[in-house]
Amino acid sequence: MTISSIKQMPKCKSFKPVSSPNACVLILGSLPGAESLRQKQYYAKPQNAFWRIMGKLIGALPEMPYEERLERLVSRRIALWDVCAAANREGSLDSNIQNAVANDFGRFFRVHPRIETIFFNGRPAEKLFLRLVPVEAPLPSAVLPSTSPAYAGMPFEEKLSRWQEGLAPFLAKP
Repeated sequence: MTISSIKQMPKCKSFKPVSSPNACVLILGSLPGAESLRQKQYYAKPQNAFWRIMGKLIGALPEMPYEERLERLVSRRIALWDVCAAANREGSLDSNIQNAVANDFGRFFRVHPRIETIFFNGRPAEKLFLRLVPVEAPLPSAVLPSTSPAYAGMPFEEKLSRWQEGLAPFLAKP
């Protein structure tokens, strides 16, 4: 890929984090996909399993208004964000991300001192984080199966089971 072809790729920008100062879990994606950017909503593509999983785990059902789903996350002390603040990308595939710039995690963790664990929504988010974000005192983290429709190798029920297993200790807390 040449520099001129990268410059011609659309510049995609992430959203603000969904969080509260008492959040104990941070779920990180890589960068919003094309449909999410169009709708200005995290995981807006109907085929993405994120909101179906959150519906089963915390009642943030896909058919609920978006703001209500976000309120459910925040009320359960779950923060949601992306690794990339911006990047060039054609389409929605993580493999097409170029010139990625990380979000300001130093500031985020100062404002959210109760974050105990980072969950990556798929291996590409973890790889981007490890490559882009200098972390002096790393938090415990785990990679959960990607909710992206591009990751079709795992059935929904298996993805749900793994997400439930990962988040269960935090969902049980008051």
